[in-house]
Amino acid sequence: MAIKRYIADADNTITNAFNSNLTTRGTGSNMGESDILEVFSLYGQASGSSGLSSELSRVLIKFPVADMSTDRTAGELPASGSVKWILRMFNAPHGQTLPKKFTLNVYALAKDWEEGFGLDMESYSDLTNDGEGSNWENASENVQWSTPGGDFLVTGSGKNDAKAYTHYFEKGTEDLELDISELVEEWLDGGSVSNYGLAVFLSGTQEAFFSGSGLTVQGGDFGTGKPEIPIDHKEVGGTPVYTATPAVSGNVLFNITGSFESFYTKRFFARGSEFFYKRPCIEARWDDTAKDDRGQFHYSSSMAPSQDNLNTLYFYNVVRGRLVNIPDVNNVFVTLFSGSDMGADSTEISGGMTDTPPSKLILSVPGEAQNICAGLDTATGSAISTGVYTCTVCLTASYAENPLTVIHDVWHSADLKAAGNVTYFTGTIRPIVLQPYSYDPTDTYVTNITNLRSSYSTQEKARFRMFVRPRDWQPNIFNKATQFIPNTIVNSGSYRVVRTIDDLDVIKYGTGSIETSLRHTHLSYDSEGNYFDLDMELLEPGYSYQIKFTYYNDSIGSWVEQPQTFKFRVEK
Repeated sequence: MAIKRYIADADNTITNAFNSNLTTRGTGSNMGESDILEVFSLYGQASGSSGLSSELSRVLIKFPVADMSTDRTAGELPASGSVKWILRMFNAPHGQTLPKKFTLNVYALAKDWEEGFGLDMESYSDLTNDGEGSNWENASENVQWSTPGGDFLVTGSGKNDAKAYTHYFEKGTEDLELDISELVEEWLDGGSVSNYGLAVFLSGTQEAFFSGSGLTVQGGDFGTGKPEIPIDHKEVGGTPVYTATPAVSGNVLFNITGSFESFYTKRFFARGSEFFYKRPCIEARWDDTAKDDRGQFHYSSSMAPSQDNLNTLYFYNVVRGRLVNIPDVNNVFVTLFSGSDMGADSTEISGGMTDTPPSKLILSVPGEAQNICAGLDTATGSAISTGVYTCTVCLTASYAENPLTVIHDVWHSADLKAAGNVTYFTGTIRPIVLQPYSYDPTDTYVTNITNLRSSYSTQEKARFRMFVRPRDWQPNIFNKATQFIPNTIVNSGSYRVVRTIDDLDVIKYGTGSIETSLRHTHLSYDSEGNYFDLDMELLEPGYSYQIKFTYYNDSIGSWVEQPQTFKFRVEK
């Protein structure tokens, strides 16, 4: 469960565009109840004493930050720095013109606002005037924006100042997917930046040019790249400075560095959309994979990089069917013992060591990165979540020369010989000696979900257990026959969820290969094999879904999607 979605709880489109008469602007209009959000810029549709017109549309959107804070307090979200917050808005296809090669700004709003109840996005007839709802001129009832079109945090360098993001659209049909983690964490900080939501609009150079009423200019473009336009200006230190006289105010913006072409029109689905997966949201993504090497514990080898000689072990403190923390314990200690000495002393271990212990194994290997225990026989572990404790160990390469087939990991509170020591858990490990190949293996697998059900409730958080074996596995039954088929552990695997009826990617692969991906769909594993958790609340009820897997193939340096699919249905 490394994904949570927070759907927008308010959104609106505001505009200063002309009505159909090309004389009256829709600055008082509200579109808060529309199922579409719209961003555009029109240049030169009308003319007047102040020149050709500039018509703009911007999006306001707000998210339930209080719910995010509640979930973090409850432990359902990791701490700051361990989670990415991704703004997602989804393209709404339409039959009008579509801009290409443009950039949208996403800025934090500096003033609270009201959503409103307007619907009309054509003639802008749903006016708020000074009533409830935001528009181009008003943030809320009887409260004006300081600047028409919205107030943003766009200046300064302090923590409470500019929170600006951009996203480039090549074709214009793309969805918006943007990492805004810094801003969300400041919202959650509870005092640094207030959650007034976001404004989404075209970049300043792509919003339409407008010089303002009464503004005249003389001579050249002065580095603006614009054609010669009659504009008053003066130069300060060789830099042109433009001044509107009288000052531009009201329902249009002074934008002399803007565009002389139109960008019409980019539309997104709003929160009121009937399409479950198209509603704008902030998606929390984090890496919650647990990689317990108990089932593939390797002896250290000089042929392996330092990091690959490390083994991570887990201990799960399950009490009455649930994970709980060991009372008053932060750190635990782990000691490995040889299997050959365990027999007579196993009862002593379970009760706490007081006499002759089994042979302790030294937990160090050459190499700085592996010197985590530096010749010691005991490693320190810690809790990583409720009731889950982990520790990283490695065995000296000398043990691989005459390997033990079985070793035992003892988790305890202090020195095994010390009075009052408590042994929490004793496990069994069957170490593996690194075996080089005479060829470059390209593994293919057969995959199954062993506990898959036909249907799930939206209230469930399901754990899917996997069985994986090599595709060409052919045991020699003439030498040895067994009912046990070994479960192969996939070290780098990821899952996705697809809606069956239309092949919609409901949860995409999170492999860490793109900027906004944080391995949030990677597979975990323990001694029983691979597994992953899925929060069914993410899925729309009443539909069938498929789970698909991709495994990373080191031989070819890429991810390979597996042919097997696993279907289930989600109900309320």
